[in-house]
Amino acid sequence: MTDKPLDLDSHRGMAAQKATDIRRALAEVESHARELRDRQTAFESSLLSVAATSWPEAAAKARYVLDLYASSLPPEDTRHRDLVTAILEDFARLSEQGGA
Repeated sequence: MTDKPLDLDSHRGMAAQKATDIRRALAEVESHARELRDRQTAFESSLLSVAATSWPEAAAKARYVLDLYASSLPPEDTRHRDLVTAILEDFARLSEQGGA
């Protein structure tokens, strides 16, 4: 008996190794997606619980919601995508001027 771990992957065929690699990668992606959803939920809870104290803070909240909305739009909905882009550009321009 040895304390050295046995590399079982090297004893299987390439197809089995590839399938194992895919399963491991998928598990890692799912784990990261779950962590991201958890962080997003915590972030959104903080947005809800803390009132904006200035226009730039309110605009930052609005940007976040508009980004969520835009990401849910189908690619062919260019009119709403253009509207979101125009609003975000307005926020940026007004922020630079100190008016947002």
